[in-house]
Amino acid sequence: MTNKKKVAFICVHNSCRSQIAEALGKHLASDVFDSYSAGTETKPKINQDAVRLIKEMYQIDMEESQYSKLYKELPEIDIHISMGCNVGCPLVGKGFDDNWGLEDPMGKSDEEFIKIIKEIERRVLELKSKLIQ
Repeated sequence: MTNKKKVAFICVHNSCRSQIAEALGKHLASDVFDSYSAGTETKPKINQDAVRLIKEMYQIDMEESQYSKLYKELPEIDIHISMGCNVGCPLVGKGFDDNWGLEDPMGKSDEEFIKIIKEIERRVLELKSKLIQ
């Protein structure tokens, strides 16, 4: 497929939900779109519960190819998706194409994390199918 869309998953800190979405986008939809994640602030490393669970569930080591980065570091993006900002959404210079409105699972149980991961997986696959049409 030529001219794949570039999709950015955006959170304030780019350490958990957006990183999960980038990993699952690359894993499940790289034939249809390129996945990126970013924030308006960064964290020194990706949330370790997210890293552990994604490794257990999908055999993906997010720390191998991903790191916390700022939105301005990304290439030109076609589709902007907010992961759901409970405080204020990061400014990206344009409106979001979609807001997934997901709770931040940071500091919560594995069960809560897994619920969010499965919801991100469902939405990534839904986006993939929309872009194929």
